[in-house]
Amino acid sequence: MRLHLVRHGQTPSNVEHLLDTAVPGADLTELGRAQADALVAELGEGGVGAISASPLVRTQQTAAPLAAHLGLGVAVLDGLREIEAGDLEMRGDEASVQRYLAVVAAWLHGDLTVAEPGAEDGRTFFARYDRAVADAVEAARAQGVDTLVLVSHGAAIRTWAGARVGNLSAGFVIATGLENTGVVTLTGTPEDGWTCERWAGAVLDPVAAEAAGEGPAAEPGPVF
Repeated sequence: MRLHLVRHGQTPSNVEHLLDTAVPGADLTELGRAQADALVAELGEGGVGAISASPLVRTQQTAAPLAAHLGLGVAVLDGLREIEAGDLEMRGDEASVQRYLAVVAAWLHGDLTVAEPGAEDGRTFFARYDRAVADAVEAARAQGVDTLVLVSHGAAIRTWAGARVGNLSAGFVIATGLENTGVVTLTGTPEDGWTCERWAGAVLDPVAAEAAGEGPAAEPGPVF
């Protein structure tokens, strides 16, 4: 099974560095729509047979051009939502963003009990994201599909991949960004585990990326 995890296109909240994690969230910007259109060239000839997205508007708008090109519907899976910001929702100050990223870093290093007030903890996040991936794979298998796209969110993709993909690590995903419409390509299954083949177009080199990281503050841009 080949799984493409795709971050949504740019939104106004990305431009303003806001912690925009709640449903329905912001629409895509003009640039974000162009980024979504560009996914057709990147993934449109790669045998994709199923597409899923989170319930946030921006992921469904990102999925729409590829789905139209392939003649596919877009399944909405609640578990693909972004990691919740809780009481930090729609804040954009540096202290709030760093608090959010510190929660993500704690989960990646094994402490799943940490949570912002009003937000889920790591156990809840991983349970719902694992379920969404498993449901998407199960539906694809039922249709005889072996390549699928899940359109989700920056922090969610990086955190889930850092914990669930065998050749990734906490240090790698903390140090390595995922730009809007960046694609993380995995092979494997939920039962046997996943291996990362490519991260945002580059053949994976997790050792070099991890060595460059300095912890949560190494995040190069908005992830939401």
